[in-house]
Amino acid sequence: MGKMKGAQIVGQVTARKDGVAKVTGQLPYASDINIPGMMYGVVLRSPYAHAEIVSIDTSEAEAMGAVCLTYEDINPILYNERSVSVPDATFRDRTVLPKKARHFGEPIAAVAAETEEEAYKAMKALKVEYKVLPAVFTAEEAMKPGAPQLYDKVYLGDKEVKIENNVAVIRNIEEGDVEEGFRQADLIVEETYKTQRTYHSQLETKGAVCKPEPDGGITIWATAQSIHANRQLIAQIYNIPLSKVNVKRTAIGGGFGGSIQVNTVTPICAGLALKARRPVKLISAREEDFYSHAKYPNIFHVKLGVTKDGIITAAHVKALVEIGAHHIQALAYLGCVSGWFASLYKYQSNIKFEGKAVYTNKVPACALQGYGNPDVNFAIESTIDIIAEKLNMDPIELRLKNYRGTGDEFWGQGPTIRSIIKSCGVEESLVKGRELFNWKERTKPSEKTGHIRRGIGVARGFHTSGTGGPKEGEVIDYSSDYIKINEDGSVDVVCPVVDHGGGTWDAITKIVADVLQVPLDMVEISPSDTRTTGYDVCTHATRGVFCGGGAAYFVAHKVKERLLEFAARIMLENPIDLDVMRDDELGQGVVYVKNFPEKRITIGKVAKTAQINSWGTIAYADSYRQKNCPPCFVAHFVEVEVNTKTGEISFPKVLIYGDCGTPVNPDLVEGQLIGAFNRGMGFAIYEDTLYEENEIGNLKCHGYMVDYKTPTSYEMPLAENIIVRLADTYEPTGPFGAKGMGEAAFSSVAAAISNAIYNAIGIRFTELPLTPEKVLKAIKEKGI
Repeated sequence: MGKMKGAQIVGQVTARKDGVAKVTGQLPYASDINIPGMMYGVVLRSPYAHAEIVSIDTSEAEAMGAVCLTYEDINPILYNERSVSVPDATFRDRTVLPKKARHFGEPIAAVAAETEEEAYKAMKALKVEYKVLPAVFTAEEAMKPGAPQLYDKVYLGDKEVKIENNVAVIRNIEEGDVEEGFRQADLIVEETYKTQRTYHSQLETKGAVCKPEPDGGITIWATAQSIHANRQLIAQIYNIPLSKVNVKRTAIGGGFGGSIQVNTVTPICAGLALKARRPVKLISAREEDFYSHAKYPNIFHVKLGVTKDGIITAAHVKALVEIGAHHIQALAYLGCVSGWFASLYKYQSNIKFEGKAVYTNKVPACALQGYGNPDVNFAIESTIDIIAEKLNMDPIELRLKNYRGTGDEFWGQGPTIRSIIKSCGVEESLVKGRELFNWKERTKPSEKTGHIRRGIGVARGFHTSGTGGPKEGEVIDYSSDYIKINEDGSVDVVCPVVDHGGGTWDAITKIVADVLQVPLDMVEISPSDTRTTGYDVCTHATRGVFCGGGAAYFVAHKVKERLLEFAARIMLENPIDLDVMRDDELGQGVVYVKNFPEKRITIGKVAKTAQINSWGTIAYADSYRQKNCPPCFVAHFVEVEVNTKTGEISFPKVLIYGDCGTPVNPDLVEGQLIGAFNRGMGFAIYEDTLYEENEIGNLKCHGYMVDYKTPTSYEMPLAENIIVRLADTYEPTGPFGAKGMGEAAFSSVAAAISNAIYNAIGIRFTELPLTPEKVLKAIKEKGI
């Protein structure tokens, strides 16, 4: 008899199921899709930051054989590209192609031709008459009386909203008695912080392939974090029944939040295909992609009150957010930022948040790995270090006195999505982290000498795992799955969840394999699309494993129930007396009698017998909503070296402590933590999308990656000096104890780096990025 039960696969390092296909170039992305008779689309983009489009003459381009798309061809329905929030909490201000360009690089027309070269020639033949308008480039400038207005009105759900002084939305939240909390404080610290716009720098630029169908429908392959969001928006814009819009799930070359919304080029590509009645491929060049999306920039004014023994008694944050030319859900963004701030520490439950989002003539801002969490974390965690120094208290001890942990309330996606923390690795991360990092050897800035000054800093952060809660809020969150056992005992998982590249599909197969106790190589994620799957909101909010995997866990258990019912009929037993186990020697899962394990039958034989007897397929399909959104925690210990002659910053060593509950893919979790540190370095010391603030309003880097500095392996610490540890926690509401990690990994990098720089040279920076020029200027001003 074979070995009766294999080890749990969840938590093991296994080969990527898509690994061979990826490294051999056989895994199809949207840009790899080629269809016979396909045309190629290109986009004409606005050469001005703000301009009315008086007319577009397409005659010359059409004479060249091109198909042209302008605002005159489009149903002028107003929509928001992002559909994560419920309709009543969603602002609408854009059309597929506009009558008024509101930022440089905004698509204003498109053409399709037989080749990409011919399409570009036709695009250049378009004749556009513009009325150039004054533009605004900062939130402060945009709010001034008499400033140029981007909009007169927009819509919130179906309600018309008048726009005044370019203020897109205001969101204020207050709980407890903040004024009383400040009265109880022995020390009040106030500071203003500023974070910049950055580009997502994902590997894959945004694109789509659209194929019109004979029945009037359309099939779409698109760069997307949600196939169902794309389906629903295309159906709405072009008035096509959902049953005739089919979006295929493809691989995506990274998203980082930039494809939560339906990408601007996808409805344009669909419009070209429907007009041409032929398939069209439209793939953005990198220079175009820069004008598609960016991270929200912020100005935070932080006020914290604390007692002399280190208890934070009240907190007040004012946030001014510049959202660019379109509303990609700044209402939700402000809610989330309030939650990231409110859930970091207890503040004795006395909190106040005042948020204001403002339109400008820049690229529309959207989510970027953390959705404002790294930004407000930089502000709060910097202030925590300031307080610790004023109280002459160890910064780690101050954090341990005030963090929100097990049993405390957590805001998972703003004030309407709340749950109770049931697993927490904060204390382990900070206590064990300081031992591993020799924190006690840290010296004061005043004790540093020489032109290379070394400093050590710490910061802690978190992110939500999904957007569920005991009560439904303003954010949609559920996933669907269809799982079936084949007649040889193998398993098909049909799900709409998109894998950004971090291993979500691998995690789902591991979860299903462990529930059904079948070998991992017998579980596969099936190719799927919106016609073959139920709804999944989006792979965002670090919900892939916890929510997407949670749905698979739920459905797999339903499949297991049906399996045991069929096995009981064959074995003449009661289903309650049966269970499943993985037999590694047989290479099969088996059903056995609990108190008599020698009596058993392979899962494949059960499925085949059910087929022969016409009992049916062992399968189940359903949707599932997680009713919790557990925080995944992280702590960063960073050592820096600051060259006081050049202002350059290097990183000799880093310790990253993560809490993801059970690590379903431990090697991939480690990869996420290290990769996010690299991205956090860019956010902290390099990256910024600077604009020419004139009537043209283009990026100073012109969308060229060579002129947009991102950190490479050269700037990273040596591999042996990057230490990653995972906290020993178990999330009771997650599949096999798992919760998320992806966005948490990025949350506290910048704050830890900034705190380390202060420890090295005694200069507190409050505006990112901390470029060598900025650091050197401050060093000279201080006379170091």
